[in-house]
Amino acid sequence: MNIEQARFNMIEQQIRPWNVLAQDVLDLLTVVKREEFVPGAYRNLAFFDTEIPLPGGEVMLEPKIEARILQEANVKKHEYVLEIGAGSGYMAALLAHKARHVTTVEISPELKSMAEQNLADYGVANVDVQLGNGAQGWTADGKAAEYDVIVISGSLPFLPDAFAKQLKVGGRLLAIIGNDPVMQLQLVTRTSEQTFETVNVVDTLAKPLHAATTPSHFTF
Repeated sequence: MNIEQARFNMIEQQIRPWNVLAQDVLDLLTVVKREEFVPGAYRNLAFFDTEIPLPGGEVMLEPKIEARILQEANVKKHEYVLEIGAGSGYMAALLAHKARHVTTVEISPELKSMAEQNLADYGVANVDVQLGNGAQGWTADGKAAEYDVIVISGSLPFLPDAFAKQLKVGGRLLAIIGNDPVMQLQLVTRTSEQTFETVNVVDTLAKPLHAATTPSHFTF
């Protein structure tokens, strides 16, 4: 396989048609080598329009979803980013190239180790990989920090209030919200201390975030 041709085809045939047109994002997809973050057994699928299996039944999102999230997040060099669901570390590596610092939270010890190793091997120094359940927001040392950007790398049936409260004013949150077969990638912007703006960016599907809360179907 000609890796660079496959990467070019991924960008032109999958990612551009998904309305990912920001040149800095497209450039970054050629800089951060996706195949370096894919488990060896699936390396030949690195540029396919499909989820890629990870240990513990988890997956890497499809390339077009990763790219669209990156574009909509519009991360700036001075900003601090929180990612929930480190996976293989690929999304954190993309975010790290645009941000000042990324904190990525992973519930699986095996995936935490994988992400840390992949990021270290790739020379990414501004990412901190934390072990824990971030499905309801993330607190470190008992305190909930505020972030400029929050990316949730997995779907949620609804967005817990804790995430919105962890956004700085002007901050953006990207999450895939809903239940199969109806989900949307949503962009939530904190416009003031009390107000938020939510935009449905695109319909898509993604595996639920591990430990995501399922809303009750009963009313009392």
